[in-house]
Amino acid sequence: MSGVIRIGTRGSALALAQTATVAAQLEAAGATVELVTVVTPGDRSAAPIAEIGIGVFTSALRDALADGTVDVAVHSYKDLPTKPDPRLSLAAVPPRADPRDALVARDSLTLGELPPGSRVGTGSPRRAAQIQALGLGLVVVPIRGNVDSRIRKVGRPEDGGELDAVVLARAGLARLGRLDVITEVLDPIQVLPAPAQGALAVECRVDDMDTEHLLQSIVDDEATRVAVAAERAMLAALEAGCNAPVGALADVVEDLDSGDDGVDRVVHRLSLRGVAAANWTADGNLEGTAVDLLRASATGDLTEGEQLGRALAAELLELGAGVLSGPESS
Repeated sequence: MSGVIRIGTRGSALALAQTATVAAQLEAAGATVELVTVVTPGDRSAAPIAEIGIGVFTSALRDALADGTVDVAVHSYKDLPTKPDPRLSLAAVPPRADPRDALVARDSLTLGELPPGSRVGTGSPRRAAQIQALGLGLVVVPIRGNVDSRIRKVGRPEDGGELDAVVLARAGLARLGRLDVITEVLDPIQVLPAPAQGALAVECRVDDMDTEHLLQSIVDDEATRVAVAAERAMLAALEAGCNAPVGALADVVEDLDSGDDGVDRVVHRLSLRGVAAANWTADGNLEGTAVDLLRASATGDLTEGEQLGRALAAELLELGAGVLSGPESS
């Protein structure tokens, strides 16, 4: 492919770091790239995500891609609406970073070591619901802002600290070179990540076959694509956006399969876990501090990721997740 590939990205430090990983892969393959910064509604507003609307971090990037301002757009995959954009192709899903959440706490404390009444900051109802459900007596405080501004809020009150801890995505901290601030990486048994957390989505125009083939051959990781597709299928079937208290994590695992000859062989299968807060209200708030979490899991073939996600959503709905009709924000 000749010419310069213009890659659209948000201007935040994290978005630029994420996009740089894709640019580096393309450059290593001999392509010439140029990063183009696009300002999104989510970057311009300090309002809660649920109040801004659908696709606050992705719509402007997608429009710039569709109108030819850029040739490629790199998104944090969890920010994308679950409904596809007919103008665009999901050309590549790069290898996923560690999808787990991470705690950044004062005095190097872990979640279990924080005293009851400690103030824990997060902008995610998913994290808030799961932290409250642990029954540790922690006070969840809604926050917004970039990674650095959130971390700066952590500290003792006498030192100007506003929060005892914040919860962030480990993947974002890794991409920013800030793993040193983590005091605990949260086990998914405690706090299940957001669907597609740690993954990137690389889009191009649906009629740009050259760019699509280039991205597929250089950037795409099939195992990540399959796992994330299962997680997002569950999210879509629940009709819940990224602002709803829904967690999901799919892993490619080894299993034994007995063939017709009776010989056990190692095969790869997809394992999916899901969680949803049952007392989620239509206005996007949790009813009080007592949170009832619904959990489900399933295993299936690698070729059936989306079906597995829909099946797990159906199980959660049967358990009572039908009240998850909160606003889809992105």
